Amino acid sequence: MENVNDQILQDNVHKSGFVNIIGNPNVGKSTLMNQLVGEKVSIMTSKAQTTRHRIKGIVNGDDYQIVYSDLPGVLDPAYTMQKYMMRFVTDSLQDADIILYMIECGETKFNGELVEKIKKMGIPVIFIVNKTDKYTEEVVQASKNHWSEVFPEAGIFAISALNGTGIEPLRNRIIELLPVCPPYFPKDALTDRPMRFFVSELIREQILLQYKKEIPYSVEVVVESYKEEPDIIRIGAMIYVERPTQKGIIIGSKGSAIKKLGTDARASIEDFLQKHIYLDLSVKVLKDWRNNEILMKKFGYSLSD
Repeated sequence: MENVNDQILQDNVHKSGFVNIIGNPNVGKSTLMNQLVGEKVSIMTSKAQTTRHRIKGIVNGDDYQIVYSDLPGVLDPAYTMQKYMMRFVTDSLQDADIILYMIECGETKFNGELVEKIKKMGIPVIFIVNKTDKYTEEVVQASKNHWSEVFPEAGIFAISALNGTGIEPLRNRIIELLPVCPPYFPKDALTDRPMRFFVSELIREQILLQYKKEIPYSVEVVVESYKEEPDIIRIGAMIYVERPTQKGIIIGSKGSAIKKLGTDARASIEDFLQKHIYLDLSVKVLKDWRNNEILMKKFGYSLSD
């Protein structure tokens, strides 16, 4: 079979498109995004709602550009922040050239209203059955059959985003479906997000990993200062919580918890930026910030994402 990239070169055309990854919470969207982009642009944990924003990762070939979007998991919003998160999902349909609808193998739950909207818009859809490494071939095939009935117009790919199994055929199919179009971003671009955003996400990733119960979901991280010097980057970040008790948990006994958080977050940021980091973390209480429209916009939960 002729390689897709070779065919594009022979046709002497450039293809570009927005490929948006949609699915239930915790199905592996961020893991897939990082596999497809080849870099860590989305934080990953086993907790639902790890992804809050629309995060773009850009892949460039000689004659194609793919703009992937990792999106929050589809859910019924319980408060204002989640409503903004779901607006990222629904608005992503407006610019999508291809939709990757991702589910976990064996899963049957899906958002019927969203699927019907996608069908009516006529956007090319690829259904992705993920986490196949955890199931038998019979279960994987049954899952593929089920989703073929739900959305017969879509192509079905079974993968393990964690192990990278099945990624190459999926990538080739995405390139095949891209429309002929000039690039949307500079050809050396990896993302449209500033470094401050990724630093705040890496700190939040460590909070998700190190704290339990409601703490990770009540936290927002804002990088307030970012100063590059010849041998070091000095970063100051504020961790916002909703209640004084949460502030106490973040800090810990005699500052032990926030010290560990700072140590692990600094290591993660240094690995990402490939430079020495000085990280100063502070904690502040903002009562009920997740239901405050003004604070939502201040924290970047706007349609410009």
